[in-house]
Amino acid sequence: MPQPIPVSDLTARQAKVEHKRLAAQVEAANIAYHQNDAPVMDDAAFDALRLRLVAIEDAHPELKEAASASAKVGAKASGKFAKIRHRVPMLSLDNAFTDEAVAEFVQRVHRFLGRKEEDPIAFTAEPKIDGLSLSLRYENGALVHAATRGDGEEGEDVTVNARTIAEIPQALAGPDVPAVAEVRGEVYLGHADFAGINERQREKGLPEFANPRNAAAGSLRQLDATITASRPLRFFAYAWGEMPELPAPTQSGVVEAFGRWGFRTNPLMQRCESVEALIAHYRLIESQRATLGYDIDGVVYKVDDLALQARLGFVSRAPRWAIAHKFPAELATTVLEAIEIQVGRTGALSPVARLRPVTVGGVVVTNATLHNEDYIRGYDSKGERIRDGEPPDIRVGDTVTVKRAGDVIPRVAAVDLSQRPVGAKPYVFPTLCPACGSHPTREINPRSGKEDAVRRCTGGLICPAQAVERLKHFVSRDALDIDGLGDKQIEFFHGDPDLPVKEPADIFTLAARDAANLKKLKDKEGFGAQSVTKLFAAIEERRTPPLNRFIFGLGIRHIGETNARLLARHYGSFDALRAAGLAAADPVSPERQELDAIDGVGPTVVEALTDFFGEPHNEELLDRLLAQVTPQPLEAVASASPVAGKIVVFTGALERMTRDEAKAMAERLGAKVAGSVSSKTDLLVAGPGAGSKLKDAQKHGVQVIDEAGWFDLVGG
Repeated sequence: MPQPIPVSDLTARQAKVEHKRLAAQVEAANIAYHQNDAPVMDDAAFDALRLRLVAIEDAHPELKEAASASAKVGAKASGKFAKIRHRVPMLSLDNAFTDEAVAEFVQRVHRFLGRKEEDPIAFTAEPKIDGLSLSLRYENGALVHAATRGDGEEGEDVTVNARTIAEIPQALAGPDVPAVAEVRGEVYLGHADFAGINERQREKGLPEFANPRNAAAGSLRQLDATITASRPLRFFAYAWGEMPELPAPTQSGVVEAFGRWGFRTNPLMQRCESVEALIAHYRLIESQRATLGYDIDGVVYKVDDLALQARLGFVSRAPRWAIAHKFPAELATTVLEAIEIQVGRTGALSPVARLRPVTVGGVVVTNATLHNEDYIRGYDSKGERIRDGEPPDIRVGDTVTVKRAGDVIPRVAAVDLSQRPVGAKPYVFPTLCPACGSHPTREINPRSGKEDAVRRCTGGLICPAQAVERLKHFVSRDALDIDGLGDKQIEFFHGDPDLPVKEPADIFTLAARDAANLKKLKDKEGFGAQSVTKLFAAIEERRTPPLNRFIFGLGIRHIGETNARLLARHYGSFDALRAAGLAAADPVSPERQELDAIDGVGPTVVEALTDFFGEPHNEELLDRLLAQVTPQPLEAVASASPVAGKIVVFTGALERMTRDEAKAMAERLGAKVAGSVSSKTDLLVAGPGAGSKLKDAQKHGVQVIDEAGWFDLVGG
């Protein structure tokens, strides 16, 4: 992805165009997050957008309007609820992402107040709860209304729903409760409660929530208050709006008063008097993040003295006296509670970390990959320590850093040895397959002579885990993509005594077997007449799959989507591929030479293909499957071209196009591109410097043309 032009290099026109685009994106993201409880991006992506928007407005002040998206907080209240105007605006906070940015914040506070850096200014530091902001107004100690943040000026009236939350007192207790008190804080869900809500959503066939923040926001903003009451929402108090009589002269003192009045306040709030103390408390909170039982996404620092807060005041959408020190979006610290072994469709034994739930990049993570046994031991296959930055050995009970970037599977990226429990023992990788009891082995790579990092079960077709995983792969999105037949359904059918699915062919006999069965699928838990009808229709639609998807769906080791497409394009039909795979077992056969010559297909794929077709059990499975389905050849892109169906090899230097462009052009014209010359090659396109391939072509009597001849042949 190209890097954006630095703001300082933008022309006035470029700045105007990008400003308009960024403002629209920020506005849409605010509405999605604050109004619809359905974020369209994670916090890091939103922060990056907004920071660039602010930078453009700083460089081009004429673009900034009074209602600029950069100055807005949240989004306008939706029409679902009555509106409440905040007596004191509910503003947002500026963010810091590095220790240096925190130091700069403290320096700015000193400069604004005219203080020397050595003059101490006290700050509070507390966890930044990842929930929904709520303002509670009490008059004469009684709760009169509750409002969401909304756009900071006006929020939604959720008073009825807020009254159902046990941690929000209906009346305040204590001698120092003022006549008017607007107490503000965060509504949130604990991890255990969030898991329970999603379990109930699944049982009812309803969509699951992506993370606790979404679930908390969605629960509070229900039109039916009984739904809110059924969900165990919690509340932390940490700020205030209108309150003419304050119970203390400091931030920490007012929060202490909240505790006396009946609110729950965060026990991790601490008073600090230096940058070093703030950072140290940030590190402490970060290290305890996994044990809190609720989501936080950073630490908030506030000047403690309220008189100094008043002097510092506000700028745009945020106070000068506070900042949020955010955690890295793709990293989180949690506790590894167990290590389990999963057996994949190729027999690979993959260790999986079972984690104490933690939100990483907007998604609740409970599992992470541990790659293989060497990774767990902290050593590679040579017995050498893994490169710097990777974990030492990993043990159950360890506090670990989990990394998740984009859609990549989360992985355990680091171990905090200082928090390793006493008595934690090194993990011992199993010597038997947990699914079938067969002995797993580590193969020797014939090309490198080195031991494979992955241990594989030798049980093959007798291993139930491999059978289930192969079936899941067969119906997956990039293979046959059968709608309504996901992982859970495959597991159900594989173990169902009435309609068992043990191999791919069984999927296509489900409808017929169900019709003949006394126990109907529609009567089983999790199914119904409508869902069964849709499932059977979806299966019928996949009886003529594209050849490349069918090949990929077979799960032949080392044959992914790219190689499946190469083979489908080269052989045209599954019968031709099957015949070639059988004949190519003979290393000197023409079929083996042809297979070896396909550009992009290496010896590992060739061996995997011949092994698959040479296994009698697989032959029988294929016969049963092909009685149910008919793979369709890839559409001929250019059947009328002079090279359609011909095997073409390119060699030497090409001047008018790169080698990759030449191959792509030939494939578009329906040719089959090979990487070496054999007796089956039809055409060699030779540029300057052609070597052994030219000699092979002459030996086999293959037609040879130069680059100009190629363009003449295909019409320029």
